[in-house]
Amino acid sequence: MDTILDTGNTAWVIVATILVLLMSIPGIALFYGGLVRQKNVLSIVMQTLLIVGAVSVLWIAFGYSFVFGTGLADSGSALGAVIGGFDKVFLRGITTQSLTSGNIPELIFVLFQCMFAVITPALILGSFAERVKFSGFMLFTILWSILVYMPMAHWVWGGGFLQKMGAIDFAGGTVVHINAGISALVMALMVGKRSDYKSRHPMTPHNVTFVFMGTAFLWLGWFGFNAGSGLCADGIAANAFLVTHLATCVAALTWMAIDWIHNKKPTTVGTCTGAVAGLVAITPAAGTVDILGAFFIGMITSIVCFYMVAVIKPRFGYDDTLDAFGVHGVGGIIGSVLTGVFATQFISGEGGVEGALYGDWHQLWVQILATVISIVFSAVMTFVLFKITDRLVGIRVDRRVEEEGLDIYEHGESAYNH
Repeated sequence: MDTILDTGNTAWVIVATILVLLMSIPGIALFYGGLVRQKNVLSIVMQTLLIVGAVSVLWIAFGYSFVFGTGLADSGSALGAVIGGFDKVFLRGITTQSLTSGNIPELIFVLFQCMFAVITPALILGSFAERVKFSGFMLFTILWSILVYMPMAHWVWGGGFLQKMGAIDFAGGTVVHINAGISALVMALMVGKRSDYKSRHPMTPHNVTFVFMGTAFLWLGWFGFNAGSGLCADGIAANAFLVTHLATCVAALTWMAIDWIHNKKPTTVGTCTGAVAGLVAITPAAGTVDILGAFFIGMITSIVCFYMVAVIKPRFGYDDTLDAFGVHGVGGIIGSVLTGVFATQFISGEGGVEGALYGDWHQLWVQILATVISIVFSAVMTFVLFKITDRLVGIRVDRRVEEEGLDIYEHGESAYNH
């Protein structure tokens, strides 16, 4: 490999890293914060800030080594298929001269991947918003990041068994969205419904403008999320940029149309939710599908996610507060599977992957298997970590705290002082 630093790739990945951070703060904070009630908006902000701070420290201390280290694999240990190792703990051995894929400084790659580790647990908080203790949330997030996110990221991106199996996850369909979405469903079921939750009477968001602003930051940041994941300023990045935007537009318009037909009005919250669903689903496919794939991934995802949110959730009565499972979990599953349908060598190049649409059914089965493994692992581990956290510090707030609002009781503050 050429050992000369590529300044163009380096500059682009630095920008992409900034864009991905925008997805958490302020993107998730505003999107989720606007959807909750006024009395709980600061709890969302604080949970998001905690994740950015705590997970970043964990990542630099040992997370990067666990995911991208090669110590165990190099030593011949079978554990190298499931975890990286301890060879890069506290970034040992990584200097300002160390380069990685794309001939960019490895230090930039560390930080770019850190932003993925940050946003993944941030997605989960939408499932149990308005009813969990800050201390319980903090312990669960730390344990989940170490024991769920880090192994999964190694399996798919760090040389683990799913990567060796040939699973395609360009920017986080399994690692981020299925992982977080399935965990969100398990948490919603185990924490239980909000005390005043009525399944067919959704609670009104306190600030729809925040929801729009959060969506705008997510949409903007997602270009770094997807187009940056190739680590190069090249044609694959350009394609990822294009298909990300197209799938998002199609998904937003599709949701708006269904909303208009189903609820008689095209809503801002609905259209924003559709856009996020499109962003989620195109993520694993962005480096291998063309505009045909992007169009159908955006449309299909919006239809299925709308059905999950508007029909399935009320029918079964679970309280996935901000539809973390209905959008991220389901959208991630659809995107991961459809990658195996629409992947094309027209984008990935000669010798690249082909999906079922182009005659290679093998890739579709690989995608389905990787998706199932991700679902099972996330669900089982989240169940175990919930039990541990609940036993140690407790997770659910008292009924009075829930009724009065987490902002005042948990943080001693109010977002709006009159």
